[in-house]
Amino acid sequence: QVQLVESGGGLVQAGGSLRLSCAASGRTFSSYTMGWFRQAPGKEREFVARISWNGGSTSYADSVKGRFTISRDNAKNTMYLQMNSLKPEDTAVYYCAVARFSGARHAREYSFWGQGTQVTVSS
Repeated sequence: QVQLVESGGGLVQAGGSLRLSCAASGRTFSSYTMGWFRQAPGKEREFVARISWNGGSTSYADSVKGRFTISRDNAKNTMYLQMNSLKPEDTAVYYCAVARFSGARHAREYSFWGQGTQVTVSS
């Protein structure tokens, strides 16, 4: 069992930045590929970014590539999502989750979800 808690969301103007954190407890955090997803009202949960167990490999959705950076600190059992140049369309609840396998990109391929943190970008 892994428990995940997201934090760092909030209200920001377009063009601004936020840094989300995902704190993990339970099983060995450093063993898992981790991911960030987001879900806007009335839309399906969508992939944002993924990071390998040691941080050596990352993957991003095209919509956030070049603006968002995923990272992790295994010593602190924490994963991060630095979000720059935010746009109104980035508004969503952001979730972190544990991947079932290293190349996972769909929500069904992830388990142990956090409760989410709201990000709202005003225009």
